[in-house]
Amino acid sequence: MKVKKLFDGIFKLDDKLATANLVIGSRAYSEDIVSSGGTEYRLWNPYRSKLAAAIICGLKHMEIKKGSAVLYLGAATGTTPSHISDIVGINGSVFCIEISERSMRDLLKVCEKRHNMLPILQDARNIDGYSDDVGTVDVIYQDVSARDQDAILLLNSKLLKPHGYAYVAIKSQSIDVSKDPEKVFETFLRNISPAFSVIEKIYIEPFDKMHLFVVLKKI
Repeated sequence: MKVKKLFDGIFKLDDKLATANLVIGSRAYSEDIVSSGGTEYRLWNPYRSKLAAAIICGLKHMEIKKGSAVLYLGAATGTTPSHISDIVGINGSVFCIEISERSMRDLLKVCEKRHNMLPILQDARNIDGYSDDVGTVDVIYQDVSARDQDAILLLNSKLLKPHGYAYVAIKSQSIDVSKDPEKVFETFLRNISPAFSVIEKIYIEPFDKMHLFVVLKKI
């Protein structure tokens, strides 16, 4: 098996994406585990993770690194957060904000084994409910289904360090199903432009349609 390092903690195993498993022998969902050269890897499905899809589709800027503090908005059941947990390692942190109690039950099971993942049952619009726990972070990762995705990012940018980065999956159908996706993307980027500059834009089809994945830097 050919192992190629793409970014800090992110690898290609032949033609499959993977992260080095932080919790040996443990799965976070139904992913396959592969060992090679004394390292255990968790395969990362781009159909289940927009970050994985963005990497496969050519993502060039990866600021989620070993030791990073990441605020994850819309953690759901923990699939992508668990891979970010692998990447940031034991000295990093993944603050997992999730509004759904049903999703939180599954997320808690993942966090029980991954001590760098901190589950927080909260609305991402209510940063007063978690700002004291989070403090400031190096990166915001946002994957929320809401009409006000731009406002949510701007609000949470208060917790982002100066010149920190944001990774956002803009979901055009969640924002306005009646509008052309390109117009929705343009409006989102215009609305967040006072606080962020655009570093990279990636379309992640065929993995997710009518999504734009963006890398932003806090101004």
